[in-house]
Amino acid sequence: MEAVQTARTDGSHPPSFESVWAIMQDNALQMKELRESQKETDRILKESKKALDIQIGSLTNLFGDLTIGMAAPRLREKFIDFGFVFLRSSPNVVFDDKENDVSFEVDVLLENGDKAMLVEVKTKITEERVNKHILRLEKMRRYADLHNDKRMFIGAIACFVITDNERKLVLEQGFYLIEPDGENFNITPPNDKPKEW
Repeated sequence: MEAVQTARTDGSHPPSFESVWAIMQDNALQMKELRESQKETDRILKESKKALDIQIGSLTNLFGDLTIGMAAPRLREKFIDFGFVFLRSSPNVVFDDKENDVSFEVDVLLENGDKAMLVEVKTKITEERVNKHILRLEKMRRYADLHNDKRMFIGAIACFVITDNERKLVLEQGFYLIEPDGENFNITPPNDKPKEW
């Protein structure tokens, strides 16, 4: 039997098995190197995102600390207009009762003999943050009951960025809303009577 050869118009012969195999191995090696390069790129991006998140978190905390530092001393004076005479203002108060599993932090605590106000300070307010402040006040009530503290607790939220819907939510939940106004700040009372815990 004679071998049948295929004629090519350019006069060349079809590629040999060995040359095709070499090309396939070279492609496979290039694909492997590409995948490894992509993994390294993904790792670098993940590390960069983590570092950026840490920097943003630090900046947000610094902004919050500055806000607390500026607002806390004047809050007592401002709340006199709403009938509250708070004798003490304390920033960054930690309650930690490990025995009863009640732990939480308060950005600013305003106090007098029969009432205390827990003020949450945020750059931007969200529904989730409003709900967390409600939980914080519930924890405060539980902590107070465990420690024979008969005071009533009320809440306020101070923030720099808020939408109309979030403003409505804060006020409907019975919180005072504290918003910046130039070098000063305004306080809006809740829609009805402030909620008490």
